[in-house]
Amino acid sequence: MSSASPSSQPSSPLRTRITKLSYPVVAKLHEMPKLTLPGITLVLALIGVFAPVAAGVPALILLALLLAWLGFLSWPVVSNGQRAIRVFSVLVILLFGVSRIANG
Repeated sequence: MSSASPSSQPSSPLRTRITKLSYPVVAKLHEMPKLTLPGITLVLALIGVFAPVAAGVPALILLALLLAWLGFLSWPVVSNGQRAIRVFSVLVILLFGVSRIANG
């Protein structure tokens, strides 16, 4: 019984294209101070929670897109548990955004 690591499986053309297009952004983030990405995440989350709906919901959407993009890029090399956490976090953020819209 051989178990291949997720990273040894062939990439789809879509994954290859997105990874290639993302490389300059990821390289730029890698050059920045280590707290840049957590800082961006924190700022978007705080705006999403505390700002009025007109600013909060777009911030939550941007945060969900950022986490979904990072999750997509890391998907082949993470375990199933880590994948579930990534999907769950994006869904929670989007549901919170919907509840902000519903509650006005």
